Amino acid sequence: MSITNTILFNWAQIQYPPKTTYSSTSMSSTQSLPTFSFNTTAEEVGDVFADEIRGKTVLITGTSLKGIGFETARVIAKYAKLLIIAGYNEERLKFSEEAIKKETPSANIYRLTIDLSSLASVRKAAAEINALPDSLHVLINNAAATRTGFTLQLTADNIELQYATNHVGPWLFTNLLIPKLLSSSSPSSPLLSSSSGPSGKTKPRIIFLSSDTHYWGPGVDFALLEHPTAPEREAEFDAFKTYWGTKCAPILTASEVTRRTGGRVAGFSLAPGMIFTGALEEPAVAEVLKAGGFLSAEGKPVEEHPWKTLEQGAATTMTAAFDTRLEDKGGAFLSDCNIKDAAAHSTDPATAEKLWAVTEKIVGEKFAF
Repeated sequence: MSITNTILFNWAQIQYPPKTTYSSTSMSSTQSLPTFSFNTTAEEVGDVFADEIRGKTVLITGTSLKGIGFETARVIAKYAKLLIIAGYNEERLKFSEEAIKKETPSANIYRLTIDLSSLASVRKAAAEINALPDSLHVLINNAAATRTGFTLQLTADNIELQYATNHVGPWLFTNLLIPKLLSSSSPSSPLLSSSSGPSGKTKPRIIFLSSDTHYWGPGVDFALLEHPTAPEREAEFDAFKTYWGTKCAPILTASEVTRRTGGRVAGFSLAPGMIFTGALEEPAVAEVLKAGGFLSAEGKPVEEHPWKTLEQGAATTMTAAFDTRLEDKGGAFLSDCNIKDAAAHSTDPATAEKLWAVTEKIVGEKFAF
């Protein structure tokens, strides 16, 4: 059966949620700050909150060239005390570092090799960061696997590959780093005076990239997450539905991290928007997007859909990480640089708690803060 027949059975029913119109007070009563929107760029957000970035150590995963992670890192590097770029390919990390330093020679960059699909690699990378003398103020979980082929693939840890890369790996990495993040907000931190806002006690933040595609499916596929080796899983497997499900997990995790830390860490999730990155040029993915009307027959973005530039796509990440108007709004979901309602299946507290418990069982470790 063709990809189109198996994956695109109801494209006509799949629509982006209605575009939200935000008021100037949607996130703040601080009238001196600008209103951000669909067209805002990462550079613009960085310029507004440059003082919030200065003195901070920021870690971001998934920073390959021509991606929104790279654009986010490029802007942060202009101001941060230390920028840690993380990815599974050391050569790509070097290319990213060189490109950033070509623009900002003074940028202080640390490269971290991590394979989010491997629990052993995640633990090793977290130990490396925890051993650094620097504090950690912002963690941006940007990396993700968009698709892994159209057959079920398991990792060495017996986890479905997309769930491993998009949820379990980032979840474990985050939890292993939370104690370090919490220490960065302590008055005893040597960087506190230079990294905090006017209150002197800016909360550390954890950012999880989701996607508007989380609206398209029924939510996290707990059967696939918990029992990926069951005989029926392979016959039922749908790569795109799986991806949509993995993009529900970041929203649930952001709210649960905020709750479980008692608000001492502010977790945020976000949809960056539709961005034409290199991943969408992959033949199999391009075929699906053409069939759905998102790409033309020539493989170019169709203008009737709300495509963003890389610069615009990275803006919501920058907002979630540094906008001071979000200080007391941990757990929120953002789109177009503003707070927005996520799908009901991704905001249910009981589902968030269940996902946390299931993931603890998968990694074989419980976390409390």
